[in-house]
Amino acid sequence: MLEALQYEFMRNALAAGLLAALACGVIGAYVVVKRIVFISGGIAHASFGGIGLGYFLGINPILGALFFALASGMTIGVITKKTRLPEDTAIGVLWAMGMALGVVLIALTPGYAPDLMSYLFGNILTVPANDLILMAVLDVVIIGTVILLFKEYLVMSFEEEYAMAAGIPVERLYLLLLGMVALTVVVLIRVVGMILVIALLTAPAAMARQFTHSMRTLMVLSVLFGAMLTIGGLWLSYVLRLPSGATIILFAGAALVVCLGTTRLRKSRR
Repeated sequence: MLEALQYEFMRNALAAGLLAALACGVIGAYVVVKRIVFISGGIAHASFGGIGLGYFLGINPILGALFFALASGMTIGVITKKTRLPEDTAIGVLWAMGMALGVVLIALTPGYAPDLMSYLFGNILTVPANDLILMAVLDVVIIGTVILLFKEYLVMSFEEEYAMAAGIPVERLYLLLLGMVALTVVVLIRVVGMILVIALLTAPAAMARQFTHSMRTLMVLSVLFGAMLTIGGLWLSYVLRLPSGATIILFAGAALVVCLGTTRLRKSRR
């Protein structure tokens, strides 16, 4: 792996993996604790409409995905809080509409859409420097927001009714959380692709939750596990010459299974 770092694309890939681990570790903790994994999947897949819009307008598809991810997150939050439409129905409709719109826009775009598969399934080896800058900016926004509102989100994550009684603006914070999930999805798209985002968003936090009940510790462990999973998966993909995004996800899934098995064995011994 060290010899591979002499290449710029490998250094970019390592930086992208660490930036992704930071975002998915922090936000993944909230996703797992509040059980909004399905919402995260809906936001990720709806963002494909933004990829199509980026190709159609001739701009960076990641910017289009950023707009669509934020819009879909806000739409899901407003629909579920303000209407009687069930949450899973709203997610399913937006999920399908985003994907369908992306397909239509790409079909309307003259010529061939390059790197389309890398947005669907990820290709960490092709992350350019300008995308790294965007990922770093999104990470700063996510971490800064969590630091400023950590106490409010802590109460809301475990005792939402108490948070409402205490005067905490739960609905607005919930919409903001969905916005941060959307930003995290955009950070992860270049690493594992929008189809595989859910696994990397939840696996590190699920592993970390086996060792602690503290939200702060959960986030720290989740970031560390995320870094190990992305770097380990990247190394395996380099050695075995396999697709990077899929290899990272398979490595994360295997690590989660081992972690759960180890925890179960430890509890049975006690």
